[in-house]
Amino acid sequence: MRKGNLWALLLALVMLMTTPGAYAEESFSMAGYDDEATGHVWTENRFFERMEALTGVELDLEQYTTADAWANAKKQMLAGEKELPDVLFKANLSPQELQEWYAAGKLYDLRDYIAEDSNLRALLDAHPEWVQAISMPDGAIVALPYIDELQFNNGLWINQQWLRRFGLEMPTTAEELTDVLRVFRDNDANGNGKRNDEVPLTFSSLWDLRFLLHAFGVNANDYYVTMDENGTVYEILTSDANREFLTWLHQLWEEKLLDRYGFTGMRSMGAKPEEGTDVIYGVMFASSPVDVVHVSKVEQYVLLEPLWYDNAQVYRDLTGDLVRGTFAITTACEDPAAMMRWVDHLYCEEGFILAACGEADEEFEYIEGPDGPWMWTDAGETLTKVTLPQGTLHGDASMPGWASVDFQKRLDESATQHILTELEKLRAIDSMPYPMVWLTAAQQQRMNEQALNIALYAEQQMVWFVAGDVELNDETWNEFCQTVKALGVDEMVSIWQAAADARLPIEQAVLTAPASANEP
Repeated sequence: MRKGNLWALLLALVMLMTTPGAYAEESFSMAGYDDEATGHVWTENRFFERMEALTGVELDLEQYTTADAWANAKKQMLAGEKELPDVLFKANLSPQELQEWYAAGKLYDLRDYIAEDSNLRALLDAHPEWVQAISMPDGAIVALPYIDELQFNNGLWINQQWLRRFGLEMPTTAEELTDVLRVFRDNDANGNGKRNDEVPLTFSSLWDLRFLLHAFGVNANDYYVTMDENGTVYEILTSDANREFLTWLHQLWEEKLLDRYGFTGMRSMGAKPEEGTDVIYGVMFASSPVDVVHVSKVEQYVLLEPLWYDNAQVYRDLTGDLVRGTFAITTACEDPAAMMRWVDHLYCEEGFILAACGEADEEFEYIEGPDGPWMWTDAGETLTKVTLPQGTLHGDASMPGWASVDFQKRLDESATQHILTELEKLRAIDSMPYPMVWLTAAQQQRMNEQALNIALYAEQQMVWFVAGDVELNDETWNEFCQTVKALGVDEMVSIWQAAADARLPIEQAVLTAPASANEP
């Protein structure tokens, strides 16, 4: 079993591959960013060798191993100071960069090259909202995404063993959760005989706690912005729901139901408990329990499904299904259709497997056949420091392609299967509070300025409200709202509204039928 961060493990499981046609041998240049910490060395990695054997495409690879080096290289390419490669791979292109490069005539519109019989086309036809998200307002698609329908979220995990110990039902509202936390606090929940060593609800910042806004019917992004079903954008900082939420958090704080170290960041900086260490957390915020407790304790925790408010459940989808800007073809490429055929292999399960897990009987092996469970051929440091770096190319969401949730769940490791099954429950309910849009460089700069000023004030003030450093009453709340308004929250909302209104309409996101994927 692979040790270490399960986030890296689960993101090391990806994509599909149909049987390739017989293409003529071609050569292209490819540049991109893959951090040296991954251990990937592109010129020695078996993924590229295997892709060449499958597609007949030979690649001249230029890997940048630091973020600064890649950022500088992109600037030089855009300015014409550095020769353009044919392809930008693991490109980490921001929406602003994509717009700049396209306006400068350095990127192809890939909409014209998404073949009707391709793997990518099948995915996009089934999800027009994905087409809308990757399309610029004029309809151009200048980069391909990473697609994962079960990307990690900041979930709320509850200790089911403690619930059973006290005969408690799973809480479904803020009030019921408060009652459960009180039981965890008062009754030696972990049974170690130590008084008050349990932490009813742990978190590592206000950012974590903001996910509890769902208990008051609020689903907002990091800018405290949301969009309703009619397309209207509004901020939630000055809302009655936010005041009600902060009042509740202050109650939890006063009753010692919240982690006393939550606002200090000390939990996130500490070493993870070793095997055999007493479990002290009743409820936690984490992408998975393995981020907080020893892997042997993971299955004590299940996802606390979103709490109900006003007869409804909402929860924030942290990242959405897509990461944009992972793969682009520059206008230096003389045969973009060939490179589209190459990358299309990554938008199916076989390609996911090749990129994330390597080849069967080499990096991994099937236990009962290709449709059943599988396991890594190596373990421990051999797996993490040799097998994965040399035989796979995944590791994060910067790689183009599609992630097979089914294949990930078939890993013969109970903790992984447990976490993915639990996360699917959240995925069935959560939604993005605000869609993917295309801010201009000027809009993004102004947004950054406003968001920083608003966050510096609002988040400090909200922490004070929760911890009781400032009493939350009519006078202090009105002052809070007036200050947030003075800092420009309404202008920020107007920028987000304009960006949302400028999106390509969903009915225009339909793809047309270009050439066949197998046409030379």
